[in-house]
Amino acid sequence: MKLKLIIALGVITGFLASCSYDNYDEPGSQLKGKLVYKGEAINVSYNDVTLQLWEPGWQKKGQINVSVNQDGSYGAMLFDATYKLVIPKNQGPFRSLTNAETSSDTILVKLNGSQTMDIEVEPYFMIRTPQFTVSGREVTSTFKAEKIITGTAAKTIERVNLYVNKTQFVDFRANVASAQLAGSSVVEGTTVTLKATVPAITPTQNYVFARIGLKVTGVEDMIFSPVVKINL
Repeated sequence: MKLKLIIALGVITGFLASCSYDNYDEPGSQLKGKLVYKGEAINVSYNDVTLQLWEPGWQKKGQINVSVNQDGSYGAMLFDATYKLVIPKNQGPFRSLTNAETSSDTILVKLNGSQTMDIEVEPYFMIRTPQFTVSGREVTSTFKAEKIITGTAAKTIERVNLYVNKTQFVDFRANVASAQLAGSSVVEGTTVTLKATVPAITPTQNYVFARIGLKVTGVEDMIFSPVVKINL
């Protein structure tokens, strides 16, 4: 009888603890923004670039990873607190800037209610004046590459690509047609042309999505032009 009573009390205690845990408040403040260069969004491949948020005093619980979207935007629901925001090394087609408050690449985020905060970075290259035209099922793209980081930290272009896909997710993994040009053939400031033929799509659709990607030598993540919808 005594054993049954102990078991019953244990079950009740566990149930109450579970209810207490389930009743914790959810994060109520949204931190959102974009990766930008002089206010211009840095376009990347989906789910490849990640930010990390650390809450001082809670490092042992691990960081909060926040993925960056194709258009450079990010967002996370958080509790009000002061966080340390870091872009991990080797993330993105850019380098982080030194923050004036921390004298490092760490940014202090003092969250008290929802907040929009763009993060300024310095890309190695930018894709300028991207244009797309179509003739039949052939998509032609033109653009210019601008080198942003010069001097001893400068890097070269490994390749440039045109990617075309049937959905708005467009990159080296998600495409139905693509074209590539070696970086040695790209002259900074001059117009580059890439063409790709769109195959038959099932089910049939009379539009596709396209964008240009630029791969920097020694940098894993590519920088992209914005995604555009093209009618065939």
